[in-house]
Amino acid sequence: MRRMTDQPARWSQATVYPDMWADPDDDPRDRDGAGPEGELATLQEFLKDYRTTLRMKCEGLDAEQLARRSVPPSTMSLLGLLRHLAEVERDWRNWITDDDPLPKLYGEKDADFAGAVAEQAVVDAAYSDLAREQAATDAALAEHPDLSERLGKDRTSVRELMVHRVEEYARHCGHADLLRECIDGRVGQ
Repeated sequence: MRRMTDQPARWSQATVYPDMWADPDDDPRDRDGAGPEGELATLQEFLKDYRTTLRMKCEGLDAEQLARRSVPPSTMSLLGLLRHLAEVERDWRNWITDDDPLPKLYGEKDADFAGAVAEQAVVDAAYSDLAREQAATDAALAEHPDLSERLGKDRTSVRELMVHRVEEYARHCGHADLLRECIDGRVGQ
């Protein structure tokens, strides 16, 4: 006898490999041929793929689902992750320069997560903020292709910043996996 539960059933859209998010022909991260050439291109490719993964984990959800919190007392949600990563992208530009820091996008500490409310305008703004901040950070770093170059007040190397960017998105994609599975049961890498 099956018991009633409020937990969604686990499922995947993929049919070729059931542990994947999408079939290889439908996965924008799946490429044929040789990988990128060189360290910088490799880091940029991994960053692009993790950014794409985060967006994929958010696809097809409404504002309420995107704003749904994980477990108390956490304020983490998919929408919060989008806002957090926009904030982080902005902060990384502070690492590059000796100028005064850019102001926070969302205000006080943890406002990126706390302000992730189930309103379509907040969702739209989060996607717009993230795209704008990613483009600005990418453009700022494009001026510094030497991975060993040291930037900003703390003399952080471009390499360290690039690796940190990949790590930040990878860690939060792991959170997104769990958040999405709790929302509608969809699983996959």
